[in-house]
Amino acid sequence: MHLSKIARRRYTKGATPIEFLPNLTEELGGPRIHIKRDDLLGLTSGGNKTRKLEFLMADALAQGADTIITTGAVQSNHCRLTLSAAVKEGLKCHLLIEERVKDSYSEGASGNNFLFHLLGAASITPVPGGTDLMAGMQEIAEKITANGGTPYIIPGGGSNALGALGYLSCAEEILSQSFDSGLDIDHVVCSSGSGGTHAGLVAGLHGNQSGIPITGISVRAEKVPQEAKILDLAQQAAHLAGGHLEIPADYVVVRDEFVGPGYSLPTKEMTEAIQIFARTEGILLDPVYTGKTAAGLIGLIKEGAFDKDSDVLFIHTGGSPALYAYQAEALG
Repeated sequence: MHLSKIARRRYTKGATPIEFLPNLTEELGGPRIHIKRDDLLGLTSGGNKTRKLEFLMADALAQGADTIITTGAVQSNHCRLTLSAAVKEGLKCHLLIEERVKDSYSEGASGNNFLFHLLGAASITPVPGGTDLMAGMQEIAEKITANGGTPYIIPGGGSNALGALGYLSCAEEILSQSFDSGLDIDHVVCSSGSGGTHAGLVAGLHGNQSGIPITGISVRAEKVPQEAKILDLAQQAAHLAGGHLEIPADYVVVRDEFVGPGYSLPTKEMTEAIQIFARTEGILLDPVYTGKTAAGLIGLIKEGAFDKDSDVLFIHTGGSPALYAYQAEALG
């Protein structure tokens, strides 16, 4: 694969660490759990979208954009990081915020919403759940163009083929780190939401013929449509990077039983997972993504999905600013 030929901004210096979690491993009785600390990526408070934005912002700048438009949920980590990247590049940024849970938006809310204001979003427009978000962003873009601006639209989650290259690159980073350290990874567990992170990892791990299985824990969608979405996006990303291997459908695995009553809605297992990570390793998760993904990891361990003598890598995609908007849910 030829990522070096694709334009990219750099928002993080060096690789994020892979750390062994001995206390969590002991608490759960094995397997050996390791964590990829993408919560330590660059831009405001870190998180997985930083990797995607390195490619997306490079494309925006190449096209002469002076304004970024993107969308996300009420406590969107993606919106926070896109806004942060725009600030760093000297661009304006407009946010279209989808209220996926009715009455969940509050202009004065803390967490990421507070950071939207602090970072100076050009506009924050809340819309009801189910709104045609691309049409909404196009409408904002047309107004900007009419006023002489040059807008660039980034899809929700930064999850298109170009954005997914961020996690194809991450897969290569993981393989390099595991080779250098002698860590033999038996399984990877990640969040599966808008899809770019999961798809990029699939493309990178398969394209480099690692043989490492990966399970995506859905935070919103049902298993069958999510697997189809991830497979399509992974194949697009692989082809964009110059890969020629077709990704078999059975390499894409999504577990959807940890979503609970819906996106961002709390579950008992999520609360327990957040508390276990915090109280054994001092690692903060968020209720929307990493909390439910960790609940999925723990659920898989309990059902015997992994050999107790194996090494499992959990991808920490960040999101801790949102934790402060869900204090009651996190504390149970």
